[in-house]
Amino acid sequence: MRRSGAAPAHGTPAPVPTSSPALTPHGHPRGARLLTPAQFQRVFRAGRRQAGRCFQLHLLQEGEAARLGLAVSRKVDRRAVVRNRIRRIAREAFRHARPALPPGDYVLVARREAAQASRAELRAEAAALLQRAASLKATPAGGTMPAPAPSGAAPPRAPT
Repeated sequence: MRRSGAAPAHGTPAPVPTSSPALTPHGHPRGARLLTPAQFQRVFRAGRRQAGRCFQLHLLQEGEAARLGLAVSRKVDRRAVVRNRIRRIAREAFRHARPALPPGDYVLVARREAAQASRAELRAEAAALLQRAASLKATPAGGTMPAPAPSGAAPPRAPT
């Protein structure tokens, strides 16, 4: 019995793929992903949050390109096939939205409701969260508080 990916029985080699996954316009290249726990922690600590019914989006607007991280824990569903389905749908929504997204790190965290949601519901919610994130203004690098007065300087006086 021959497997579909095996070479034909008569000795001719199997066809070699001509395109690399890193170069295809429809792929999800390594540079578009968050890979290390430190990258995820930085987004969780310093990023902004938006929530939907099935996903929570964490966004840290910095960097050169939009990158995606996915967190789908066993609390969502104990079956790996369900968790992988959620990941595939979220990656697909990000891939379609990526050209319109501002640079930054995006982490989609799945909620328990995602396990029962349909493919269309998951795709629509992930796309809506990403679209909302694209319309957010970037947070100033120094934060939202005004800069402190230089030491030794007198505080500003209130007008009288």
